[in-house]
Amino acid sequence: MSGVKYSIEEYAPKIGEFLNPILDKAGIELTTKFESGVEIHPDYETPDIMVQFSGPDVDLLLANKGELLLALELLTQEAIDMPPEDHSRLCFDANDYRMLRVRELLLSAETAAERVKSTGRPFFFSPMTSRERRILHIALREEKTLRSESVGNGPFRQVCVLPLDMPLPPAPPRQEFPRGGGGRGPDRGDRGGPGRGPRGPRRDGPPRGDDRRSGGRRP
Repeated sequence: MSGVKYSIEEYAPKIGEFLNPILDKAGIELTTKFESGVEIHPDYETPDIMVQFSGPDVDLLLANKGELLLALELLTQEAIDMPPEDHSRLCFDANDYRMLRVRELLLSAETAAERVKSTGRPFFFSPMTSRERRILHIALREEKTLRSESVGNGPFRQVCVLPLDMPLPPAPPRQEFPRGGGGRGPDRGDRGGPGRGPRGPRRDGPPRGDDRRSGGRRP
């Protein structure tokens, strides 16, 4: 991402006009702070606008792996007519959740790569947002014997890590990933997220926007 496309001067009023009534009607007590040019991680997240939340109800935003935080972010992106390919330019955060999440995903990518190398079998992450899938793809793109692909549709879209020359298997059945929990495939251990115990990471909300699979191709 190069250059600033979305300025605080132009878009902070639009974001506030959409977001503030929602928070007021929901009775959620939060304070918002707008920051520009924030570098969450130089290789993965450098949004034009960061909306930082604080206040008594900030824990509500971060419950269930930031489900409400991500939902509000997505709704706001749609409300201000931000195209999917620009979604990474606006970021909602609280208590450094996004940086911690990037680090968690990088560790998960490393663990998944080692598992696929040792077993020769594909590994499916639980469904996650397009931005988080993109982080996984970037983290894995230097692997010489593996590749990563996005598979599935809608809110069930997920990353598969597999040997370089292996045909891409179909996505696991949707019921393997119930709301609020990860899931393991029929082989009891080849699906789900590494680094989060035997059940893997939980679903992180509806994916939108443009992510990339390793190698720079579209998923």
